[in-house]
Amino acid sequence: MKRFIHVYVRHFILSIITLWYIHFYKMNIHKSVRISLKAKLDKTNPKGVHIGAGTYIAFGSVILTHDMCRDIHKDVRIGENCFIGGNSIIMPGVTLGDSCIVAAGAVVTKDVSSGTIVAGNPAVAIRTNIKTKALGILINE
Repeated sequence: MKRFIHVYVRHFILSIITLWYIHFYKMNIHKSVRISLKAKLDKTNPKGVHIGAGTYIAFGSVILTHDMCRDIHKDVRIGENCFIGGNSIIMPGVTLGDSCIVAAGAVVTKDVSSGTIVAGNPAVAIRTNIKTKALGILINE
């Protein structure tokens, strides 16, 4: 029972944070997205954040839509049912297709096609043709 309450309370809080990003910052985020309390979304160019349904962004992840050094402001697009691992970084202008998994600590500098797992710095594909369900949970076939 305790775990049940903990999980539902946590998801409720995360859904409120998602709504905050949508309504206050005007980010294009689906309501079913879950963003960890410690994740960072770029508020310098908030309208450049686009996240599809069923995606989960883990603790310490950073999604950047601007680069002050190079004076770049580019949109970041993350597809549906993706998982962005802890302490990973998504650089400005990157597009992640649907059902992508970004490993913990990865630095994504280039576009990632749908159904791909990427890892490393810079991130490279380590597996393709995967399928995920809501919150980016890998479906084993």
